[in-house]
Amino acid sequence: MGLILFIVFGFVVGLLARALLPGRQKMGIVMTTGLGIAGSFIGGFFGSLITERRVTDLHTAGIIGSIVGAIVLLLLVGRFSRRTAVL
Repeated sequence: MGLILFIVFGFVVGLLARALLPGRQKMGIVMTTGLGIAGSFIGGFFGSLITERRVTDLHTAGIIGSIVGAIVLLLLVGRFSRRTAVL
């Protein structure tokens, strides 16, 4: 049951991150869920940098940290995936 809740949490975080970031992101349900899960881990990493928890501990952030992590990941993906035409 814990894994299913983690996937649902990742999906909700991914949806919120995509809704808060302006612009159009072309990704489906699976990629949105992956974005939320990865954002949760990124948020947990940044959270452990400013708290007393070890960085190597595998933990997730709260909902706000997860959304911030997902937005950071979405910005990085959008930044490096854009292809520009060379004239």
